Amino acid sequence: MKMSARNQLKGKVKTFKQGAVMAEVVVELPDGQEVVSAITVGSLKELNLQPGDDVIVIIKSTEVMIGKE
Repeated sequence: MKMSARNQLKGKVKTFKQGAVMAEVVVELPDGQEVVSAITVGSLKELNLQPGDDVIVIIKSTEVMIGKE
């Protein structure tokens, strides 16, 4: 799959929580960090996502924030 988004992270679906309209999907990256995504239930079903599935987290944003303590 080719995409213009440069921020692509490979990981595995850890868990998901399905609501009436939206689903929260937790993806675990190889180093143990987690990325959480909110997608529609329709997308969850279309992709047939299951825990353990290999996926690519694609982050496309024109605004990226950095914080420091």
